[in-house]
Amino acid sequence: MVTLKHLIVMDNDEDHVPLLTEAGILESPTTQHCRAESRDFFISRRNNYILSIFLLLGCYSAILVPAYLPTPEPIWTNESSAENQALLNFSASLLAQTCQVGWSVEQVRTLTTPAGLLEIPVFLENATDDWALPPPLGLQGSEEVAAEVLKALPYTDIPTGPESCRRCVVVGSGGILRGKNLGPHIDQYNIIIRVNNAPVFGFESDAGSRTTIRLIYPEGAPSNMQEYERTDLVALVVFKTLDLAWLTSAVTKEPLSWWSKLWFWKDVVDSIPLQPENVRILNPEIMYRTGQVLQTYAEQQRKMVPTLGITAMVLALQLCDEVSIAGFGYDLQHPGAPLHYYGSLRMDAMMSQVVHDVSAETILLRELAKAGAVRDLTGAL
Repeated sequence: MVTLKHLIVMDNDEDHVPLLTEAGILESPTTQHCRAESRDFFISRRNNYILSIFLLLGCYSAILVPAYLPTPEPIWTNESSAENQALLNFSASLLAQTCQVGWSVEQVRTLTTPAGLLEIPVFLENATDDWALPPPLGLQGSEEVAAEVLKALPYTDIPTGPESCRRCVVVGSGGILRGKNLGPHIDQYNIIIRVNNAPVFGFESDAGSRTTIRLIYPEGAPSNMQEYERTDLVALVVFKTLDLAWLTSAVTKEPLSWWSKLWFWKDVVDSIPLQPENVRILNPEIMYRTGQVLQTYAEQQRKMVPTLGITAMVLALQLCDEVSIAGFGYDLQHPGAPLHYYGSLRMDAMMSQVVHDVSAETILLRELAKAGAVRDLTGAL
């Protein structure tokens, strides 16, 4: 064993492990204090694991939980009570007047471009015409399927009504309709046209309580069967060949295959509670001619697919002597304004879509309203 100053080291030939026997003695009080602080500062591996779990759960909760909490809907007011009363007075005055035969058509004929929206067959009667475009602007590639559907539909004529003079109102889904209390006035029109799943039940005070024609595509058909109770006709707007297959299924009550259902962009109803004589197919020429007219108002030239709202208005021009509209007009200057008179969608949802040119449609509607061809009951144009 070799002894150095304050250090004892065992020789290799001795059966002992070398030890620094005085290491603990040589540590200064300062060093010992630092080691004690280190032990107090660093927690154990178990405690560190538990703390990490709590921190992780806290972060996830802060991010995800608010998304599932109910948030109060913003209250949006765009009209004063005096302005609403003025709209009611205007609507009442229109209904009090004697219906003028051919009024709307005569006013449209005074306009150069919109005149192309007249004299269009309303409902599809046969699928043998020379369709140059695929749906929704034609039936190219869908003629055989359309012919099969027409075999299941006994009638293709227009709805019955007063032959002397017809008044139509096209009820749009716009949020501008909310709170206007036009429902009792709307119910007084001979023909009331609605689109897709815009509800009646629960909204009678603003939207009225009955429907003459409801334009739909499968994904937009009402899932609430009550919506069909006071409906005279449902008219399919064909956007794809599969829509015709869906209509055949809905009329004949023969279910679609699960494979076919996969190609709809949302769930569709299996049937509609109406008889075949209460079902029609909109003539695609209405969509095509409307798109052609809208081209002249668009900033960019492209294939124009009209909204069902403007399509319903063009349909009304074929059926009625006087045409009024309610619930039309997009307030794109206020993204927080309600998009529909029902639901919680806001105007920014329409601003982000790229399928329709709502600006071109607004210009057309304003031109028709200015000429008196249509009467705007909600005053948004």
